[in-house]
Amino acid sequence: MRYVSLFVVMILSLCLVSGCKKGGGGSGGGGTTPPPPPPTEADLVVSLNPASGSVQAPALGPFSVTVSITSTMPANGVKIEISAKKDDGSGAAPYFTVNENTTATTKTYNITNTPVNVQCLVEVKVTSLTKATNVWTGSYRYSSK
Repeated sequence: MRYVSLFVVMILSLCLVSGCKKGGGGSGGGGTTPPPPPPTEADLVVSLNPASGSVQAPALGPFSVTVSITSTMPANGVKIEISAKKDDGSGAAPYFTVNENTTATTKTYNITNTPVNVQCLVEVKVTSLTKATNVWTGSYRYSSK
């Protein structure tokens, strides 16, 4: 009897280790459908006007930024987020923000409420609405006289 118990324990252990399970397939089977692969799309390529990374000379305004998507537009479009804030280390909240979904390849935004005689930072983030990990970011600096 002792050997029979040991044999049963060994069989059960082998079954657990090897992943014994009821086979799938056929109607009513226990098979699962694998998840669909993530969407494939070209990495976002975006240009700004004024150019990303630039520092603009002080000017009187008006101030605007043009966002141009030069890569293939994702199937569901993109989300464009823009914020403009003082670049003086104060941690002040942005004085201008945009948060827009679009399928347009070029959009121009007029920046309002720019403080005078302070360097400002404009940050732009473009995210694919088809593949959320496809993100482009850029920024530039400007100031008002």
